[in-house]
Amino acid sequence: MKTLGLSFTAALLATASAAVAHDDIADLYPQSELYAKPVQVIPGVWSAIGATAPPTYENSGHNNNLSFIVTGEGVVVINGGASVRLAKALHDEIKAVTDQPVKLVINENGQGHAVLGNAYWADLGVDILAHEDATAVVVEDGDFILQGMERYNRDKAEGTRVVPANLSFSDTYDASMGGVTIEVLHLGPAHDPGDVQVWLPEQGMVIAGDLAFHERMPPIFEGICTSCWIETFEGPFVDLGATYVIPGHGHPTNMEMVTIETVGYLKDLREKIGAHIDEGGDLAGAYYVDQSAWEYLDTFEELATKNAGRVYEEMEWE
Repeated sequence: MKTLGLSFTAALLATASAAVAHDDIADLYPQSELYAKPVQVIPGVWSAIGATAPPTYENSGHNNNLSFIVTGEGVVVINGGASVRLAKALHDEIKAVTDQPVKLVINENGQGHAVLGNAYWADLGVDILAHEDATAVVVEDGDFILQGMERYNRDKAEGTRVVPANLSFSDTYDASMGGVTIEVLHLGPAHDPGDVQVWLPEQGMVIAGDLAFHERMPPIFEGICTSCWIETFEGPFVDLGATYVIPGHGHPTNMEMVTIETVGYLKDLREKIGAHIDEGGDLAGAYYVDQSAWEYLDTFEELATKNAGRVYEEMEWE
C-alpha cells in the first residue's frame, strides 16, 4: 500500500479553516468528479470528504463521505456513490493508492448518494452489501431516487441505473478481510431506514454513516423518530468507544464533536419544540423556534425550518 494522504490530525488541521466555506467553493478537486481528493485518515483507511451542501451539478452529488479500507487481500468501499461516473472517479483514486482489487462495497443506507453508483461496482462483479431495510427502500423507491439525481446531475447521470445490493443483513455482518477486523453494524433506528456503521475495533475507528453528522445540520426526514435516533446514538454507538469517527457528512473527527452536532442539536430542537407545544403553540409557530445556536452549521438555511416542522409533527403525538 502506498503512503499517500494526510494523517488524521494533519487532515483536521488542514481542513478546519475551510470547513465552513464549503457552500462557497464549487469544487475542491476540479480534475475529478469527486468533490475532494481522498485523504488517509488512519493507516489503511481513506475517505473522500463530500461537500457539506445539498447535491448539485457542480459537486456531482458528492455531498457525503466515500470511504475505503485497504486490507491485505482487497479493498472494502463504503458507499457506492451518487452515480456510476462518481463511482468510477473514486475507483480511479483507489487504484492510485493500491493494486488490491475492490472486493466489497457497503451502502451506508438507501439514499441516492450511497446507492446510485452500485451499477458501476456490480458491472465489475463486486459484491454489494446493505442493511435489509435500505435494500427495501432501493427496491421500492429506486426509480424515484434515480430521477431526483438525474434532475440535478443532467449529463453526469448518463449510464446510471438502479442496482440494489446483492447481500443483506439485519443486525451484524462480518466483513473482515486480509487481517483487518471489519464489523458492519445496524445499531438501531437513526437518520434513515437501514443506517449502517462500519466498526474497526482494532483501530478504534468507526465509519458512522448518517448516524453522525459534523459541520452540517442533520436533515430530519418525514417519519423519522428523533428520540429513537438519540437513543441509538447515546446507547450502542457511544458504547463502541470509538477514538476516530468518519461521519456520514463532514470531516473526520472524534466522538465529542459528532455528539455535539448530532444529538446536541436534536436534543436542543426537541426541547424548543416541546416547550412550544406546552405553551399551546401550533405548527406554523414551530417553524420560528430559536435555532440560532446552530446557524454556523452548513445547510442551516435549507434545513432548520423544515426540521422544526417535522419534529413538531413527531412530538405532538408523543
